[in-house]
Amino acid sequence: MSGRLTARLVVSISPADVGQRVSLRRRLPEGAYSDVVGVLESWADGVLRVRRRTGELAEVREDTVVAGKVVPPAPPARRHTTP
Repeated sequence: MSGRLTARLVVSISPADVGQRVSLRRRLPEGAYSDVVGVLESWADGVLRVRRRTGELAEVREDTVVAGKVVPPAPPARRHTTP
């Protein structure tokens, strides 16, 4: 065993998952990776539009996605209570 870990990147989402919360990993132009998590609002013309928890709409080109899956709904926001 070489001691080097390898990951298997799988895209297991499709346009049928619009409306679901997804996690995407995309490859950036400089070669690094970036993750996007949120609700898949649309998948059309090679672009996935994901609404993040902050309300921001992230547009991800389909040809940059190296991994993707449907994930459970976000946990409810925690309320801070004062003792």
